[in-house]
Amino acid sequence: MGLTCHKLTLLTLGALTIQILGLSLFVLGFFPVKPALSGVSGPESFQAPGCDSFENSSDSVSQDLPPHRLKSLYQELSGIPPLFDRLILMVIDGLPAEFVLGKDGQPPRKDLMEAMPYTQSLLSKGNAIGYHAKAAPPTVTMPRLKAMVSGAIGGFLDVAFNFNTQALLDDNLLGQLFRIGWKMVMLGDETWLKLFPGLFMRHDGVSSFYVGSPLAFDVKDTVQVDQNVSRHLDEELSRDDWNLLILHYLGLDHVGHIGGRNSFLMIPKLMEMDEVVKTIHLNALQSQENGRQTLLVVVSDHGMTENGNHGGSSYEETDSLALFIGLKNGMSNYASTAHYSVNQVDIAPTLALLLGVPVPKNNVGVVISKTFGSLKDEKWLRVLELNAWQLLRLVQAQLPGLSCGSFPCDGSTIDLGSRSEECNGSPEKVLCCLYRNAALLHSAWKSIKVSRSTSGNDYSNTVAAYYQFMETASEWLSRRVTDVCISFSTSIDFTIGNDYFALQKPVGLLAFGVVAMVLSCLVLLGLLNCISGEVCPGRWCLDDAFILGTVMILVMSMGSSSMVEEEQYIWHFFLSTSYLLLLRRTVQSLPAGSVLSSFKLFKRQKERSDFRVLSIFLLLIAGRILRGWHQGGVNWTHLPDISKWLEQAGNDTVRSIQVASGILVICLGLFALVLFGSRRNIIQMVGFCLLNCGLLVLWHIVEYQGNAIASSSSGATLLAQRIYVILGITSGGIVLALPWFITDGMKSSNSRRVDSQNNFVLLPFRDSSYVIGLAYVLCWCLLQLLLQQPINSVPIFLLLIQILAILLLFSSCGLQFKEWVEVALLYYMGMAGHFALGNSNTLATVDVAGAFIGLSSHSTLLSGILMFIITYASPMLFLLSMVMYVSVKSTAYLAAEKNADSGHLLKVMLGLPCLVPLGLNSILLTAYTIVLLLMRNHLFVWSVFSPKYLYVCAASVCTYIGVLAVAATEVYAYFILVLRRKISVSVSNGVG
Repeated sequence: MGLTCHKLTLLTLGALTIQILGLSLFVLGFFPVKPALSGVSGPESFQAPGCDSFENSSDSVSQDLPPHRLKSLYQELSGIPPLFDRLILMVIDGLPAEFVLGKDGQPPRKDLMEAMPYTQSLLSKGNAIGYHAKAAPPTVTMPRLKAMVSGAIGGFLDVAFNFNTQALLDDNLLGQLFRIGWKMVMLGDETWLKLFPGLFMRHDGVSSFYVGSPLAFDVKDTVQVDQNVSRHLDEELSRDDWNLLILHYLGLDHVGHIGGRNSFLMIPKLMEMDEVVKTIHLNALQSQENGRQTLLVVVSDHGMTENGNHGGSSYEETDSLALFIGLKNGMSNYASTAHYSVNQVDIAPTLALLLGVPVPKNNVGVVISKTFGSLKDEKWLRVLELNAWQLLRLVQAQLPGLSCGSFPCDGSTIDLGSRSEECNGSPEKVLCCLYRNAALLHSAWKSIKVSRSTSGNDYSNTVAAYYQFMETASEWLSRRVTDVCISFSTSIDFTIGNDYFALQKPVGLLAFGVVAMVLSCLVLLGLLNCISGEVCPGRWCLDDAFILGTVMILVMSMGSSSMVEEEQYIWHFFLSTSYLLLLRRTVQSLPAGSVLSSFKLFKRQKERSDFRVLSIFLLLIAGRILRGWHQGGVNWTHLPDISKWLEQAGNDTVRSIQVASGILVICLGLFALVLFGSRRNIIQMVGFCLLNCGLLVLWHIVEYQGNAIASSSSGATLLAQRIYVILGITSGGIVLALPWFITDGMKSSNSRRVDSQNNFVLLPFRDSSYVIGLAYVLCWCLLQLLLQQPINSVPIFLLLIQILAILLLFSSCGLQFKEWVEVALLYYMGMAGHFALGNSNTLATVDVAGAFIGLSSHSTLLSGILMFIITYASPMLFLLSMVMYVSVKSTAYLAAEKNADSGHLLKVMLGLPCLVPLGLNSILLTAYTIVLLLMRNHLFVWSVFSPKYLYVCAASVCTYIGVLAVAATEVYAYFILVLRRKISVSVSNGVG
């Protein structure tokens, strides 16, 4: 006896539960929360490890002493007077360092230099020193701000928390400054207020997506977010009651999201930022005359890609700026001040030691040497020593019991008989060896200095030794302490095995997660095999082998970082090849002589072969256009494509194409409804509702989209909210109401092939599935026209053409193709469309701008949902089309099911449309989980493989939701029709 519908449902739900559990355990094990040392650095930071007289009472000392006493204690212990008593930290969100410092030793473009004349003059005169500060992925704001103030690299999953910032509890620069009595003011991005609640005596925070009106909430604003910062600037600069002023400008990042690096808004925004730098610097010079030493540091949290996005690990995204203005660096020309490269985490220890506070406890950064150019030799070596001690403590915390020898705690010199040694072996030995070499050289230099001997080489060797230890420790800590793998540039000639750099993972948790996913995958594939054998038995053919081979090739390609980056080529190739196989199969099935007649489309009487050949050619043409619309992936995005060509034509052209695409989508959807072949009132009502939704979307496009100011207005927000509500009510109302009102007389031509004994339920069931499925598809397309970038309107229309063409092909093919092959092909089309809309396996292509359309206030949940809807527009569209597919697929095999019950019919009708997507997704999810585990020590594990895994997880969620929507819709419609039939029979029997 075959598998019953009840057992099939329970086994499927059980397998999915196991899969979700396994996935959750694996994610928790592979992406752990970043470990951090508790407490804060205190007086012990100024003494060598092992000599900590304050070690056990550091926190209490810091808490008990008043701020001015603690400040004096720090200055006394450090031996380095604070070089500045005021700091202005100016954050220009999204500014690539290339715009200010150039690239590869070349200055910036002429227009970029002319946009920031004052800043460039500071660099050329030696009054500023600039660095390309390499940011760690993920390149989003919140983790980058944490890195700059704590010196610690955040966890990879910090990207998920970027939209819901929590207070930073780790030791950080702001907390250290607050303890010594510094007064702080913050103007700009409210992320600072969430990270450091209660630290600012004055603040004016704005949301990262704020615009002027409280009812207008859109990432596209580029003006008001910066005016809200600058409007307080003159007032704050005239005050003398603060020590730290933070200015976080968001407009440049928003400019990038709108038009990319080359937006016409970029130059005016750079000019605005240059004026701010000029205002602050001139004020700092004036305050210097009054005895106040002010340091201006201009930084960016990340860069941006050519299209203005960020989040990934490309050079363009990680190339952030660190510009120090007010240092006495002794530089005298542009070339010597603008081409240094550091890491973003190096900013934290540099500022801490410049301002006279301990280096944050979890810092993995290394002090930036050129910023201490005014210090004498002994003071500079003291700075290096303090940074080295802090890093050594962090290493010892990760390697309990590590001892690097004993050194005098009173600062006396070491026996000079000890010599530097070659460092190799285990990490413990290498790190201790490097530290001992630096300490010995430092002690030797002190001894020589005491004896009044001079040796420039001894000083240089000591500095080099300290940097060799600190850079090695920094790299090792970055790999071990955190779950982000960053390659730091060092000049160290030694080897440490990869095993030592391997991330420490909870093996049991990972193994259980993988086993659970493998078990779930096997169960789903077993169920799929049972249903496939029952519904569509027969010998395997070329089409079947190709569809299955596609999955195998995808699995094998996952082990290559290059193939992961350019996955879209695989999907487009296999999809095009599938269309050609369909064409071959269709031509082989045509009667003799019908191939030539199939092109005579204007005859009155057309055969089904006409529609089949036409459908395949539509698929080929639409697929080719989609393939060339976006030059996706990572390595070839700079190549020309259709979207770039249209964008160069101007906003008016893109907007006209968007309106035309919207009209075509509405017309095509209503035409498909007319093909249903009924003039009943219920269908006319459905058409009217869908037309109303389409007109509202067109209104929004014409009235508000394409205009940055109009799209940020309250009218645009309210209209978008109304569209959301009306689309939801329309699609939900059609689903709930149609099965109650549809009649047996509404039979499409495809429905008449079903055996008459099952017509009483199957015919209205198929009719309602067709209309409901069409409503799902059309409403989803209209929603995407509202949310997607305007340039993606044509791909949305082409995806709709593909759906209707493939369903027309399947409806006219009878039993020519196996059902599981048809469903798998729909799934493949959804994945190819995902990349055709400009998505990739890097986080930089996630469309942030559309995720805030229609939101009047910040909501992490709602913006996250909209972002998910935009990103997975194509896979969800093709999953929802499964409802239509149920209505048009061949059901001739049901003619023999004369005594079939409801459970059996539902199993036959819904088994494959639900199990095939779940099975295919399960194969890809399980395979890539294993690949990620094997690649955990790969160089690109965090820049390539991990972002891809996040996409795989999100695609799994999309598949779960889509399959649930299909199953729930069809089961509801079927049982409502069965209930209506029972009521009708009862009424008839009562009357009789």
